[in-house]
Amino acid sequence: MRRIALTLSLTVLCATTTMAQTGFDNLPDPIEDVNKVVDNTPDSIAKALMSRPAPGSTRVGTNPVLFLIGNSTMRNGTKGDGANGQWGWGFYANHFFDGRKISVENQALGGMSTRTFYNKLWPDVREALKPGDWVIVSIGHNDNGPFFEGRARAVIPGVADTMVVGTIKETGVVDTVYSYGGYMRRYINEIRQRGAHPILMSLTPRDAYDEQTGKIVRKPNGLWLQQVAKELNVPYIDLNEISGRKLDSYSHWKEQYHFFGDHIHTSHFGASMNARSAAEGLMACQHPELDELKAMMLNVQPDVVEVQREPGKPVVFFTGDSTVKNADKDDDGMWGWASQAYTVFDETKVTLVNAARAGRSTRSFLREGLWDKVYNALQPGDFVTIQFGHNDICPIADQKERGVIPGTADTCHVFKMEKDGRYEVVYSFGWYLRKFIDDVREKGATPILVSLTPRNEWPGGKIERRDDSYGRWYREVVEATGVEFVDLHNLSADFLDSKFALKRLPKDKEKARQKVEKLKQKAGLYFKKDHTHASKLGAQMNAQSFARGLKAINSPLAEYLK
Repeated sequence: MRRIALTLSLTVLCATTTMAQTGFDNLPDPIEDVNKVVDNTPDSIAKALMSRPAPGSTRVGTNPVLFLIGNSTMRNGTKGDGANGQWGWGFYANHFFDGRKISVENQALGGMSTRTFYNKLWPDVREALKPGDWVIVSIGHNDNGPFFEGRARAVIPGVADTMVVGTIKETGVVDTVYSYGGYMRRYINEIRQRGAHPILMSLTPRDAYDEQTGKIVRKPNGLWLQQVAKELNVPYIDLNEISGRKLDSYSHWKEQYHFFGDHIHTSHFGASMNARSAAEGLMACQHPELDELKAMMLNVQPDVVEVQREPGKPVVFFTGDSTVKNADKDDDGMWGWASQAYTVFDETKVTLVNAARAGRSTRSFLREGLWDKVYNALQPGDFVTIQFGHNDICPIADQKERGVIPGTADTCHVFKMEKDGRYEVVYSFGWYLRKFIDDVREKGATPILVSLTPRNEWPGGKIERRDDSYGRWYREVVEATGVEFVDLHNLSADFLDSKFALKRLPKDKEKARQKVEKLKQKAGLYFKKDHTHASKLGAQMNAQSFARGLKAINSPLAEYLK
């Protein structure tokens, strides 16, 4: 083994002493590292350590534990709860495992390198391991920089059996630095000594493009891990490649919003995508040692809207709220217009799937996984109608958690939810619409933006038009994306005005009010129970407006109308 002795004089930039020896007072301010990232935890390391579960504390009876070893890409922020808009993928990992059989314990901590985790946090985790446990080691983003100054967390690149020894002046600690592969061999051997199963997993990808290929840069750590895994016969999951391929398939805009705040740390979208990639990689790996772990996994196959597909027939997915899909069963009840789409479409040529859900906004439709079920079911040649708005402009953090930021700006903000204290990044109304449009196009399908249905309100004796809010926002999204747009709001409003609108109202306010009330009663044939939801007749009217709108814009979907 090649050995190089170094003694360096240092200026302390970040605490590097063993955690057990540190009182957690007088910690320095966070500093920017060579990746231009400010670490989230040095200024509150005590809270961060306390918020991590005590190693092994999640064990249920004699069940095994899956320990996650990593850095801020696996567990982000002081408490790892997304308060800063960033999530690590370990936050979502338990979604893919049966909690009745195994617990998932995220032991990652922001700012750790392969070396500093091994020196400071690994001993306690190692002691908590029991025979039959599993350990995923996916760490290395912070392994660069100087060996014995600043954060003193760098490792020797590669897998060679070599090391560097140096003394840190401020602490007097003599530290031996190994290669990346050298640390991995230590993790593996010590896991096996405890009767547990090691799994090596490459790093999460960064928001960085290779200028020559136009694809996400693949980190070299993956090749080193693959070499060590082969050498020691350890299961290896190339998370960097699995997630990298997904990011490559996205639009540049979509790829970017999988990160938040910088080019390394992930948003909710990126973290949940990486967690799914990790699960998919585990399930696809052919190493026999993983068979027992696979038997404890869940939800690896993405949820989809169930569709009875027929050869040669595209599918039209309708998305939206209760104005699109309601109870749709009582002739005297409330109906969504997509339930009546069969009255205008030739079902011998096209398959109609109503995937809307009552009470949803763009945000809640996405957060609850309803949009992903549509997205996962899409095939080239399909169509998706996107119609939201009635539930979008309302309180953001209340019990229903469906409000969005008004407008179409590419903006967002972190909110704390009243119901459970959960943090969520909320975007603008137009942002959610653009996401849906972009997702549909990614799948080779055609998005169609549809303006919201009119309400049974008659200011001035004519039906309410919401062209100064939603109408304007729809058109701004259309201008930005070039999406097909059916202005159902004004088409149906024109129809209702033609039947019921007054040329003028009396000057007397009471008489005018009475006239408007009578108007609402007459127009009530097309509504049910309130001013928003349609009767069956109203749903059929809105379906007919949609058909007229398709013809007016010469949409390819119009070819499938009766």
